[in-house]
Amino acid sequence: MGRVNLAHEFKRRQWGSAADRPKASPRAARGEARRRPYNPAMPELPDLAILADAFHAALAGRSVTAVDAPGPLTVRGTPTEMAALVGQRLVRFDRRGKFLRLQFEGDRVVVNAMLTGRLQLASGAKVKRPQKTLFVLSFGSRARGPEDAAEWTRGAAWLPADNAAPEIRYRDPTQMGKVYVVPAGVERPIPGAAESEMGPDADDPALTLEEWRERIRRHPGELKNLLRNQEFVAGIGNAYSDEILHAARLQPYRRRATLAPEEVDELYHATRATLATAVDVLRERVPPTFETEVRDFLAVHNKGGQPCPRCGGRITQTEAGGFTTSYCRTCQR
Repeated sequence: MGRVNLAHEFKRRQWGSAADRPKASPRAARGEARRRPYNPAMPELPDLAILADAFHAALAGRSVTAVDAPGPLTVRGTPTEMAALVGQRLVRFDRRGKFLRLQFEGDRVVVNAMLTGRLQLASGAKVKRPQKTLFVLSFGSRARGPEDAAEWTRGAAWLPADNAAPEIRYRDPTQMGKVYVVPAGVERPIPGAAESEMGPDADDPALTLEEWRERIRRHPGELKNLLRNQEFVAGIGNAYSDEILHAARLQPYRRRATLAPEEVDELYHATRATLATAVDVLRERVPPTFETEVRDFLAVHNKGGQPCPRCGGRITQTEAGGFTTSYCRTCQR
């Protein structure tokens, strides 16, 4: 029989009274996060693509043996719904936009890590938990790994053995992110995750150049904001928008309406190439510490004052609204 420890059976329920809440509320934590210096490692499509591939390879086919929610305010789900996950087999772990999705035999779990959430893959319960771990799923053994595991994960040294009992742990120092439990047959809105709120994933093979040209006509504004607009294409955030624009030799503050047709096409090709290159790098450098982001290989983002790797000009960096924008005034037009 699996154990379910939902922070002492959720003495403080998800929407408990003010007296039951932690001293620092999620709203206060969000405000504090905005006051802190910019976080250069917000998870984006390449980071999450690696997690989805790796966790699918490591966990698909295993059944949940225990659920632990030390941070119940992070979890959108009742104790009964959480307990119902125990015994369910994980069918698929995948990604859509900036959301990670766990599809079980009946129910689903969706993770929106936002700025500060991170996921750890632990080989077993004896591995020390990171501080501010707010949600844990423990899994049992399985007969074999999934047949549809990503090729790059096959035979990897970091994969838990099929007879192991691994865990995934979600930690979030500011409690900005959320974990949504969605029982089968239940309509539970997840902000930002509806298909009507997201364009195609920026690396989706179905996003052809022709489709890109059509979509970009419907989205005006500055190019950096355009790339970060999840309704245009999903998965790109602050860091990779800078990298894509540098690769395309386009200024982040240019407006879409000023682009020539060939520049629209170049932006598409730069998007696909930049994300694909990043995924290749991260496959080599992230495992087994999936809770960390690797960004030191980026060309311009968060490298203000350093020489541009393409032309040698000085990289300009601006701060606005808690976000950093980095670009080269010399070779980006």
